[in-house]
Amino acid sequence: MIFHIVPLSDWTAEPDLPYAPSSLESQGFVHCSADPETVLAIAGTHYRETPGTLLAVELDESALTSEVRREGESGDRYPHVHGPLNRDAVSRVWQVVRTPGGPAELAPWQPGP
Repeated sequence: MIFHIVPLSDWTAEPDLPYAPSSLESQGFVHCSADPETVLAIAGTHYRETPGTLLAVELDESALTSEVRREGESGDRYPHVHGPLNRDAVSRVWQVVRTPGGPAELAPWQPGP
């Protein structure tokens, strides 16, 4: 399993299409993390000021239709998906629960009505 962090508003914008963040066009891949600890570290470092609900989408790597590459020194920790994320590869969606001054945690996401 690998994880991708995404604001809820981005994830739900076009639910019938594969998800393609701006990094896919600008860098050629989708940034991912290999474990929950890395997801939380990235959320705390790079998404601290991102407003709204933040999700961590858990992906079954073997079900992705785009190639996953583990590149560079940190490839094991930060895999790259070289194409859009097909939504049927999602095994679980987590909410990144952020508390002021405290560490973030992952909780099962409960979509609203």
